Amino acid sequence: MPQTNGSDPKKPIWRRYFLWGMPLAGILGVFVAGIIFWGGFNTAMEATNTKEFCISCHEMEDFVYQEYQGTIHDVNRSGVGAVCSDCHVPKDWTHKMIRKIKASKELWGKMIGTINTEEKFEAKRLKLAMNEWERMKNSDSRECRNCHDFQSMMPEFQAPRARQQHLNAMETGQTCIDCHKGIAHSDLRDRAEEGYLEALEAPNPKFIREVPQAYLDSLARIEATEAEEETARKAEAEAARARVTAAVEAARADERAKVEAEMSGSATDGSAGGDAGASDGASAGGTVGANVDWDAVASSDLTLFYPGQASFEWVQNGRNHGGARPLTKGGDQCSTCHAKELETIGNKIVTGSDEGGLEPTPIPGKRGTIAATLKAAYDDENVYFRLQWMNAEHNPVPFVDGGKMDPDNQIKVGMMITGTGIEMGEQVGCWASCHADNTYMPFDPGADAIAASGDIATQLQAEQTITKYLAESRTEIELKGRGDKPLGGWDKVKDPAEIDQLLADGTFLDLMRVYADGSSENGYLLDRRVVNDGDMAAEANLGADGMWTVTFSRPLMGGEGDVALEAGKTYTVGFAIHDDYAAARFHHVTLDTSLALDNPEATINVVKQ
Repeated sequence: MPQTNGSDPKKPIWRRYFLWGMPLAGILGVFVAGIIFWGGFNTAMEATNTKEFCISCHEMEDFVYQEYQGTIHDVNRSGVGAVCSDCHVPKDWTHKMIRKIKASKELWGKMIGTINTEEKFEAKRLKLAMNEWERMKNSDSRECRNCHDFQSMMPEFQAPRARQQHLNAMETGQTCIDCHKGIAHSDLRDRAEEGYLEALEAPNPKFIREVPQAYLDSLARIEATEAEEETARKAEAEAARARVTAAVEAARADERAKVEAEMSGSATDGSAGGDAGASDGASAGGTVGANVDWDAVASSDLTLFYPGQASFEWVQNGRNHGGARPLTKGGDQCSTCHAKELETIGNKIVTGSDEGGLEPTPIPGKRGTIAATLKAAYDDENVYFRLQWMNAEHNPVPFVDGGKMDPDNQIKVGMMITGTGIEMGEQVGCWASCHADNTYMPFDPGADAIAASGDIATQLQAEQTITKYLAESRTEIELKGRGDKPLGGWDKVKDPAEIDQLLADGTFLDLMRVYADGSSENGYLLDRRVVNDGDMAAEANLGADGMWTVTFSRPLMGGEGDVALEAGKTYTVGFAIHDDYAAARFHHVTLDTSLALDNPEATINVVKQ
């Protein structure tokens, strides 16, 4: 027998010690197995997060992936594209696992062919999109904010509308998905019900953020820079106008000198005589506002843009206009978002290239914006306006015989002053009168339907078309087009007694119009466009320098259908220019513009002389 020292041999160290009743060898084995399992599990999870995996089935590759290619998330200036999982799978483990579990039902959909054809996919895609919209809304757009965070956004590198809306989002509790749908795929927003969108995109107080000081500092810097650029632009424009005026005056002086020399020679010969000054009748100046020292009146720059078929109904419809909620719910003015992008908007709409399809019948060559200057003054009795802008070459209208919609008027100018009691009147100004069933608008009823309306046509004095009107004059306005209803409410007019009461209450748009020959009309918009022969004077001239000058005046207090202008009050006004023989909606317009007497804070400061 072998000899021992009376004790058992020592066990190996991994069998000698125990933790929680388990030898170290067992714990080590479990630990290693866990690492292997966890590594394999995570490797598999990450493999399912790749773009290659996501588009490995034809449903994704043939339908969704095709839309994604070429978008800003696929190809961008930074060179860092976002793949499927960046937007659709959370980064943190807990939410990632929840998302993966929920996504497992997609395997069942794959097995039974839920969306295996393009027709099936299109039938279900709105529901699929809504699922994602709601997930992102509930998470405060968590996946968006992995790359885009309000805290790091700098207004200096954003478009004017974007910087304003991001500021609004932080202050009111909006989140990315409220505005940014259809960025990587087709935008289905216009397919969703208006009520659903309104509820989905409503601000959530839980999402309110403190605006970072860095954001405010950046905003101040860019606004200061833009103000300097605007000042420089105005100075350059004034200098250019001065050069043109000087050149024209020099040319006129030369012509006068020639005429005087000829007349002097003729007088010496005893063959002619007369007043040499009579040869320059064109430079004698106008009579309207002749008592105003226009050189002493500061000018306001106005940008009039081409609106196409953007109606009052269109701007309130969230399926088509992303700014509908800020307008109708947030109380924003149109100019809040669009004041600094009018050239972009006008140039897109006028060519028919805008995504909203607001110009189905573009006029080749028509300009998208008109840059105008306005001077305004008043005395004890009257208010005076002088509007100037450069003429443009004629561009024939392809769908009108002769190419001129209004052959008798090369230009027309309209000014509207918003009265009281008009829905969103201070926010939208004259837009409150532009409806989807007006002339040349998408729901224009046509002459036959108007004639068939009987008493309504008689009350509106309408024969061929429906003029602009206010929603307050109708019993109902269709905004959403549910059940394929036409937008607007031209035939839902209130009875004459109610219309008369609205007029007495000041619920109307004061309207002044000036024509190319200097004739004018004073009236108002309520149930229709009314010309009431109110007191007004006007003149219009096209100068040798190609500058249109339209001057008009009316009494401060005015009469029926006139908004009385008083010191201490601010008014919302709008201007329209029909240039190049245009008519109806084919004009250029301003956004909401403020006007006040002797108030430099207003866009248009009417100074007393």
